[in-house]
Amino acid sequence: MKNFVAIDFETADHGHDSACAIGIVRVEGGRITESTHYLIRPPRRDFMFTYVHGITWDDVKDEPTFAELWPEIGRKLAGAHYLAAHNKGFDRTVLRVCCENAGVEMPSAPFICTVQASRKILDIRPATLDNVCRVLRIKLKHHDPLSDANACARIVLKARETDQPAFDKFLECL
Repeated sequence: MKNFVAIDFETADHGHDSACAIGIVRVEGGRITESTHYLIRPPRRDFMFTYVHGITWDDVKDEPTFAELWPEIGRKLAGAHYLAAHNKGFDRTVLRVCCENAGVEMPSAPFICTVQASRKILDIRPATLDNVCRVLRIKLKHHDPLSDANACARIVLKARETDQPAFDKFLECL
């Protein structure tokens, strides 16, 4: 199995540059080998989504910015054959915008979406993270970035285990 990294961002507001937390789960040889999360100080103090993830300005005001964290985050993502996210469009865009604003190159690894994998390979609908985790019996503390990234990694592993040929074909479409 190709090594991959599952990620999940939480944002403070509607701006894709407002990452306030990231969960990172690395999978090597079909096993979770590393799980890390970081709080991130976003560029603005206003938090619109505390009601979703529970993170406030006071939680992150003394934390490093994305640019300051990038050397660590970049090392965690390095060498991955692909990145995985549940609703990849959101997390890929947050990563792209944060990298652009930090003046660093976004990782070149392609993204797979566990929403799509849940529908196409596991035939789970609705493919919301909480429902997929319920069906697959994956423990989830929704909107905790480390828990969400861990769930995403486990969904990828389950999709591969369930139907390897379909999973391999899914990867070919990246």
